[in-house]
Amino acid sequence: MSMPSATILPDPLEAAETYAAVLAGRSIEIERNRFLPQDLADLSARLGLHRLCIPAVYGGHEAHPLVLVDVVERLARVDGSAAWCVFIGATSGMTSGFLAADEARAIFGDPMTIVAGVFAPRGQAVRAVEGGVPGYRVSGRWQWGSGSRNARWIMGGALTPGDDGKPEMTPEGIPQNRMMIFPADQVTMLDTWDVSGLAGTGSTDFEVKDVFVPASRAVSLISDKPLPLPLYCFPTFGLLGIGIAGVALGLARGAIGELVALAGGKTPQGSSKPLATRAKAQIDVSEAEALVRSARAFLDVAVNAAWDAASRDGAITIGHRRDIRLATTHAVRSAARAVDLMYTLAGGSSVYRSSALQRHFRDVHVATQHMMVSEATYELTGRLFLGMPTNTAML
Repeated sequence: MSMPSATILPDPLEAAETYAAVLAGRSIEIERNRFLPQDLADLSARLGLHRLCIPAVYGGHEAHPLVLVDVVERLARVDGSAAWCVFIGATSGMTSGFLAADEARAIFGDPMTIVAGVFAPRGQAVRAVEGGVPGYRVSGRWQWGSGSRNARWIMGGALTPGDDGKPEMTPEGIPQNRMMIFPADQVTMLDTWDVSGLAGTGSTDFEVKDVFVPASRAVSLISDKPLPLPLYCFPTFGLLGIGIAGVALGLARGAIGELVALAGGKTPQGSSKPLATRAKAQIDVSEAEALVRSARAFLDVAVNAAWDAASRDGAITIGHRRDIRLATTHAVRSAARAVDLMYTLAGGSSVYRSSALQRHFRDVHVATQHMMVSEATYELTGRLFLGMPTNTAML
């Protein structure tokens, strides 16, 4: 297969098709490995899939968020773990829009660069100056480091002190969490990722001990000002939810495809006719289709409304942010319901390791556990619908 040069960005959807074709024969290997084989990670970078959220001025796609959904949905039909790693790498590229131009180019300028990270503020930072450069000395341990084993740069959230030594605060009055950007060779990987689903994401714990980070590589994705472009009007949490929704919808679409392929030839025990002829199969496939299509439609409406506002006004409203979080959470939970229907309908055929249905089932139920799409999101959005006082800093 002829591959594009690392300096050329192919069309994202064509790149996703190319990558999906390669992944199709390697899902069992990916899962057993517990992280992406490096050749597959490198291929995803060469295809430009990690550059969806990087500004065009730095060599990225600066893509509409629904392009991210389309890409990871296509990949997740084949392999949820690979799709998840692409979504993490792509959304990590949002950080480039918050960095000074020289730092953004130093970190993201090479098209083969993969970046991963964890927002949770599990690090502790102490102000320091080294060689006349202000910054922080950082120590910490982070969980859920998806894609970190393949990354050149790894980010971890850390609470930072202000000039008075007390915790730095955001304008909303919450402790400031800055993403500290570390070269991968300064990070220790811990072998903790032994899980039921999304097993090939390599979402292991990692740690750093007393690592110096220049202030120019310590970014607040909440209070720092990004480039004035529509994509960077989207909050980080909303974009994470959009990526998770794309993965979940792809898993559901893959499960429906597997069931439909199986149903024409499978004759359930005690029956003389194929599964496809049974009313229960027809009902459940229809329900699954309705769940996936309606969830995607709601997601499209919410994201497009926000994009239009960002393009027109240079900002999106709390209402847009609310609707994105609601649509993404609804999409993930609808996708899980669709996968459950297909998994159950397939009967004993779905439990074998050779069946993609069992992998889709396990993967989607790990995706539902992510805090960005947890049930608590409904409480947050519900408070806004009801006009209740709500902390929207992390909406």
